[in-house]
Amino acid sequence: MPDAAVAARSSEATNSDTTQQVDVAVVGAGFAGLYLLHRLRKTGFTAVVIEEAGDVGGTWYWNRYPGARCDIQTIDYSYTFDPELESAWQWSEKYATQPEILRYLGFVADRYELRRDIRFGTKVTAAHWDEAAERWRLTTSNGADISCHYYIMATGCLSAPKPPEIDGVKDFKGEVYFTGRWPHEEVKLAGKRIAVIGTGSSGIQSIPLFAEQAAHLTVFQRTPNFALPAHNGPAPADRLALLQGDRAGYREQARWSLAGVPYPQQMAVSWQLSDAERRERFEQAWAAGDLVHILTQLWADQGVDVDGNALLADLIREKIREIVKDPETAEALTPRDHPFGAKRPCLDTNYYATFNRPNVTLVNLRQEPITSITASGITTDKRTFDVDMIVFATGFDAMTGAIKAVHPITGRDGKSLSDVWANGPQTYLGLTVSGFPNLFLVTGPGSPSVLSNMAVSIEQHVDWVVDRLASLREAGFTTIDATETAQAGWAQHMADCSTLTLHRLANTWYTGANVPGKAQGVMPYTGGVGPYRSICNEVVARGMLGFKLTGPNVSEQCNDGQVVRLQPDVRLVLGMLAEMNLPAIESLGAQGARDFLTEFNKGRPAGRPVGEVGDGVLHGADGLLPYRLYRPATPGPHPIVVYFHGGGWVLGDEQSDDPFCRDICRRSGMIVVSVGYRHAPEHRFPAAAEDGYAATRWIAEHATELGGRAGPVLVAGWSAGANIAAVTCQLARDRGGPEIAGQLLVCPATDCRFDRPSYTDNAVGYFLTRALMFWFWDIYCSPADRTDPRASPLRGNLANLPPAFVATCEFDPLRDEGIEYAEAMAAAGVPVEQLQARGNIHSSLMMVDVVITGVSGRARMAEALRSFAGLPRKLEESGESASAIAVNAAAG
Repeated sequence: MPDAAVAARSSEATNSDTTQQVDVAVVGAGFAGLYLLHRLRKTGFTAVVIEEAGDVGGTWYWNRYPGARCDIQTIDYSYTFDPELESAWQWSEKYATQPEILRYLGFVADRYELRRDIRFGTKVTAAHWDEAAERWRLTTSNGADISCHYYIMATGCLSAPKPPEIDGVKDFKGEVYFTGRWPHEEVKLAGKRIAVIGTGSSGIQSIPLFAEQAAHLTVFQRTPNFALPAHNGPAPADRLALLQGDRAGYREQARWSLAGVPYPQQMAVSWQLSDAERRERFEQAWAAGDLVHILTQLWADQGVDVDGNALLADLIREKIREIVKDPETAEALTPRDHPFGAKRPCLDTNYYATFNRPNVTLVNLRQEPITSITASGITTDKRTFDVDMIVFATGFDAMTGAIKAVHPITGRDGKSLSDVWANGPQTYLGLTVSGFPNLFLVTGPGSPSVLSNMAVSIEQHVDWVVDRLASLREAGFTTIDATETAQAGWAQHMADCSTLTLHRLANTWYTGANVPGKAQGVMPYTGGVGPYRSICNEVVARGMLGFKLTGPNVSEQCNDGQVVRLQPDVRLVLGMLAEMNLPAIESLGAQGARDFLTEFNKGRPAGRPVGEVGDGVLHGADGLLPYRLYRPATPGPHPIVVYFHGGGWVLGDEQSDDPFCRDICRRSGMIVVSVGYRHAPEHRFPAAAEDGYAATRWIAEHATELGGRAGPVLVAGWSAGANIAAVTCQLARDRGGPEIAGQLLVCPATDCRFDRPSYTDNAVGYFLTRALMFWFWDIYCSPADRTDPRASPLRGNLANLPPAFVATCEFDPLRDEGIEYAEAMAAAGVPVEQLQARGNIHSSLMMVDVVITGVSGRARMAEALRSFAGLPRKLEESGESASAIAVNAAAG
């Protein structure tokens, strides 16, 4: 529909002094606003959409700059709520241009007759919550004000352009344009001297087209970005076949995927692949021209590990050097200040090749910053450029700017949203804000939004919100407000999620770093589209957890709490285990359980390389025991850590905790000797305890033969292995050696009692169960022997023991006895450092390269071991391993 006709209809509909009364008011008529209006109507709500623009389209109405396209394939960047709509519209290209996307949104508006309830050319100039009436009062710039029961912001994440930060813009006599507010009429480029400031997505898309027409193009770049070839054309046949073969299944996979596009979770890690294998995968991805593919499908650690990411980034840097002929220009275009993917990479068409053109100049603002804009051009601290046109491709005040810039929003008790968000956005689920009843955000900060396929996230948001409104209406509730507890819990979960990725290592609009003075923090939800959907569903299943609901004729409901208490990757692991429907280990018998563990461990990522791994045998308490030795790559001799595996004194062997042993070896720079002790029921108590002591004594006596440092050794263990390590320290003290410099106890079993709260709180649901611990104890030790300190070290003499590091996990039946053991040692005068791992389960800290949030805990363990051995606490202080330093720094 022509803008003029739309404006006329808008004026006729709203030119009234009376307040417009509706159930729901929506701001924004883009992807989100249109679907909201459609769903609200179908659910029986009266609604109005307020839109500043002259027609539908949202971001795609304003972003009309040359080269503007989506960067998600259009078969995925589409509505999926109506199969008939999908059949009625066919995209012409893999990545549609802005005009085609705008036509698509216009087609949707026409198909469902949406424009009649949209007020175009209108802004909301003020909004406040009327507590007495339980309604939002909206003042508008055009036509009647609005009174609504529910108020929904569908303003988009990238719709508030960031103003230029350069002096003299108003003095320039030539043409000035902003990519985010490109004119609707044709802009003549041919033969002009054009300057483009900014090389983000809009700059990278438009620069090649400007260069084709300009007499000369000067590109001013402050920060280079990674760009990947789009290889645009028809929709890829393989993806199209997947969609057409099972459209419903394809869409459902997208909804539960991590990025909103149905790709499987990549399992191969970078260090498992050869250089040739990694290069082959990369070349295939580079040729495919698929942003989601190259961000997620090369190797599993590319987005979470600095070393794995650097392998991919270096391959892209090679491509830049191959394409750009001038080495100095190529280097200036090469990103080196952030991991690949930490800023949104761009899809381009001939971007790097454009800088080979004779009419294109790149100005590196890191070397010569702009000092001013004059009447005739741009001046840096080294030279002046006379230009006819300046194009600002300087991006947006993302995520929050679009919401805060629309108007002042005033909630309960006169609170301003701008004030509440002064130190960064606070939301619950990215959908609501505590203290602002009946206000909802679509793809707001705290939701997957810009880290996802926005079309999928928008539909999920809209469906969740509208379904909640319908449920509230049915139950008689008239207000809904997030609790402060739930909101604070979501902020903690957001912070936990951010430790999984490398986004926090870049200054980007994801974190607000592109806007001077803006509070910085990772604003989008980094935990993935599917996990986010499951959390939203869980909130509902748990009785609207985290919300206070009120109504005039019903009792108030406030189900306060924190929806996610587990670390995000631990939650994913438990979800996958639940889907596997594994048998209860205690039901398998001892040998069946051992066979199960062997098969289960085959599916975990291989441990990272160390200098050397070797196997041998040593003398235990009653015969030979196997061991596996992990040696650092650095020159020795090294201190030795004697390690005992977990498994309830029944399961496991010297290899079963292999990734953890490798990790400790790498991080500590020490030799780790993992001992395979005797197991129950064949060898009941005290066989394991005595083997632990005998093995430690033998290793200490043979330290130099093993390549280790003579003198005190250290002991470490997990679970039942930590029990053995603790017992070994007591026996070594009482039996005259060997000398032990320190003990690392990870989730230790220290006492035979089952009446501590952690056994009740964490009885089921966290892999290690109360029932399984009963089974372990029954097999290992008779009730009459369980109070022996060799079984329950908490009951022994704790004085004069080696210094200890004790790690416990929040959701672990053994949590309380581990904490009690640490506190009892400290009370006996033993130096003790504790790690109480919030949001973790019994096996979390052992799941190297699966539970990434455990990295900081493992780093602390390694530091403690080094301290016990008299070495600098941090490995980098001794200059031993740059690789380990990088991983530690990246993962916290």
